[in-house]
Amino acid sequence: MEKEKILQIQNKLIARFPDAHCELDFKTPYQLLVATILSAQCTDVRVNKVTDELFRVADTPEAILALGEDTLREYIKTCGLGNSKAKNIISMSRDLVEKYNSEVPNDHAKLKALAGVGQKTANVVMSNAFDYPAFAVDTHVQRVSNRIGIAKSENVTGTEKQLMAAFDKNIWTRMHHTLIFHGRNICHARKPDCENCPIEDLCEKNGMK
Repeated sequence: MEKEKILQIQNKLIARFPDAHCELDFKTPYQLLVATILSAQCTDVRVNKVTDELFRVADTPEAILALGEDTLREYIKTCGLGNSKAKNIISMSRDLVEKYNSEVPNDHAKLKALAGVGQKTANVVMSNAFDYPAFAVDTHVQRVSNRIGIAKSENVTGTEKQLMAAFDKNIWTRMHHTLIFHGRNICHARKPDCENCPIEDLCEKNGMK
């Protein structure tokens, strides 16, 4: 897709969703890291309900470790994948205590070395906790960007690279949130609301029946 068309899409989507932001509730980088791990295959709304209770009793690596894997699993079970998520959060927390003085590292590679942290999670933490330019690709961003035609890739790695090339670096984080808001509110997976879409005239409608 040509740059001029991408810029039009960018401006129209930002105008439609001027307040697009991270919808996971957090006060510290560690809270965001835990919440993002929990968000895998789970809605932000559900994660926020779970972390609201969890963080009242444990919101630091030490406190989570003191809670223990079994008790942690009980708190987070409604997010799904409770066994693996509890195990990863405990392992991640232990590494933070032992290797990083209980602080979440402001480093993409070090984040990805933690249990339960992949490319998307690392990007979310780097961009939202540390204000580092990053383009996290979740299911909404993957679907919407390829449907519109800004990206053309069946995998998130390819989509991330194409989106980083399509948009200026200083707007990566904002466009990440904007595309998510567009996907959640208008460009739904099954029944996109094309009649109320601000970029309907610019969209290539790829993959739509």
